[in-house]
Amino acid sequence: MLVENNYPADTRVRNEATLLHSSGYEVSVVSLRRPGKPWFEVVDGVRVYRLPRIELFKKTLAGNPGLFGRLMLKLKAYTGYAIEYLYFTSACLAMSSYIFVRYGFDAIHAHNPPDTLFLVALPFKLLGKKFVFDHHDLCPELYQSRYQTGECMPTRILRFVEWCTFRLADITIATNESYKRVQIDRGDRDPRTIFIVRNGPSAMRMAKVAPSARLRDMKKSILVYIGSLNPQDGVDYLLRSLHHLRYGLGREDFHCVVMGSGDSLEDLRTLSISLQLEENVELTGFVSDHDLQANLAAADICVDPDPSSPLNDVSTWIKIMEYMAYAKPIVTFDLRETRYSAQDAAVYVPPNNEREFAEAIEGLMDDPARRSKMGEFARRRVEEELQWSVVGRNLLDAYAYLFGTPQYATSKSSSFEGQPVGRDHE
Repeated sequence: MLVENNYPADTRVRNEATLLHSSGYEVSVVSLRRPGKPWFEVVDGVRVYRLPRIELFKKTLAGNPGLFGRLMLKLKAYTGYAIEYLYFTSACLAMSSYIFVRYGFDAIHAHNPPDTLFLVALPFKLLGKKFVFDHHDLCPELYQSRYQTGECMPTRILRFVEWCTFRLADITIATNESYKRVQIDRGDRDPRTIFIVRNGPSAMRMAKVAPSARLRDMKKSILVYIGSLNPQDGVDYLLRSLHHLRYGLGREDFHCVVMGSGDSLEDLRTLSISLQLEENVELTGFVSDHDLQANLAAADICVDPDPSSPLNDVSTWIKIMEYMAYAKPIVTFDLRETRYSAQDAAVYVPPNNEREFAEAIEGLMDDPARRSKMGEFARRRVEEELQWSVVGRNLLDAYAYLFGTPQYATSKSSSFEGQPVGRDHE
């Protein structure tokens, strides 16, 4: 497996790798190295090889930069991403060659972004090895959403690279029906070779833990956000909503914990100060699993401020399922795939409307009975349909199909008329 992220911190990759290992596959993961982590270790039976991380430029700008600032940002972004993706792709090829010589392997499983990892698989395909493409993000839409741009040269390049990946893959994995449709329309994929493997909380995330005593002792409504902190993730929308909650609606009885890291972390800390939210908001950066679970258990309301964008409108977020696993009510913008996941566990706000987001939070703060009912629905839905032990079965079906093993042919849910085994219907 190849992933340009930290392992085992990347929840989806960890879930997939450990499931495959527990099902009898030998799994090696090539990932990035976080400070303090060894370059090699075995994690729950999975061999993990870590590559040094390089970042040439900061790719975000705080505030509202002028024309020159936006041009410089795009120039740095083009240069930085090109060099960083070239480095990671080349390093993955070198490390994969080492693993191939030392242990051998039957398949390369690439998690995007970047989509350039098909270049790692290409020489091994010539040797008869399989290539699995795990479609985490729509890279053209990711670029458009992050830099608020339309169709342009970078998006055309990204679509071409994406097309190359679709065409080379033996099977592809999609996180939802929307991504599957993109693979069919843009990659001309045979639907039988596309498997929907949804994000879902693992057994660890499903386990109940003691809530943070520190947060409970505040005697306030505890709001929690977990996830990435990048321009496309909308945490700036959350902060502006909380500013309205505090100063527009006059509510001081809340405390919001924002857990996660990303390119925008320092910019968001600056924004929080400028909005005078220091007493009501803490941006923790990366936290341990223990602290994350304890803080989540203490939450009264969880928030998902992902704004409407070409990427977010069709993406599925694991944080939604993790909120639901802890029986928490959610306030979120009304996006197609988010509504499919959360259903009655969320209050849906018109996309990108910060004032209504604040009002929805206040409404739940004042209605504990509604919060409890929504939380009960959330936990039940995850237990029955969305936890990893349920949705992860489709990954095993995908690999059974890939290698032509009897599991696929004899599965009770098999259908060879355009529907892959274990297909997760909307």
